[in-house]
Amino acid sequence: MKGNCYSAIFLAQLEMKGIEMQIDSIRLEEVSVLQELAKQTFAETFAHDNDPEELEAFFEEAYSVEVLTRELSDPNCQHYFLRIGNQVAGYLKLNQGSAQTEQELENAFEIQRIYLLQAYQGRGLGKVLFEFALEKAEQSSCDWVWLGVWEHNYKAQKFYSKYGFEKFGQHEFAVGDKIDVDWLLKRPLHQKG
Repeated sequence: MKGNCYSAIFLAQLEMKGIEMQIDSIRLEEVSVLQELAKQTFAETFAHDNDPEELEAFFEEAYSVEVLTRELSDPNCQHYFLRIGNQVAGYLKLNQGSAQTEQELENAFEIQRIYLLQAYQGRGLGKVLFEFALEKAEQSSCDWVWLGVWEHNYKAQKFYSKYGFEKFGQHEFAVGDKIDVDWLLKRPLHQKG
């Protein structure tokens, strides 16, 4: 996995301390760990912009044990934990086929969620997870990789454009009564040269 200088420095520091970084598939018996991590990372990212009661209702809808168990059991979904030593630092959710949140592209691979705990942000680990997701997409037989990004997250849009992603649509993302617009960005897979 390639990383920028921050991730290279961080990984070198981990190695010097004898701490391993690994990305592994989330097992069904880890659903409660995923649930807590999903809630915490979403809250750390978006709580300031959402009503607490509506946020809790969103968690029940999107991150209940039942929903997450169903997603973990779906062969069209892939979930991964990023671990630093024995600590879970973040997670990734990838979708294909009917598991995708939108069906606008034929034969596509969705990067639905990349979340890191705040304590691990700013070290290049998001880029490590993103590049891992791209590797998984390239290994698939899909023609496209795509993702959604909030229309006002200019930093992320710029980051994704460096990887060749271009806007092809948009969809609404609701937390309670609050509706945000996410841009849908795509990139062809299996490019030569």
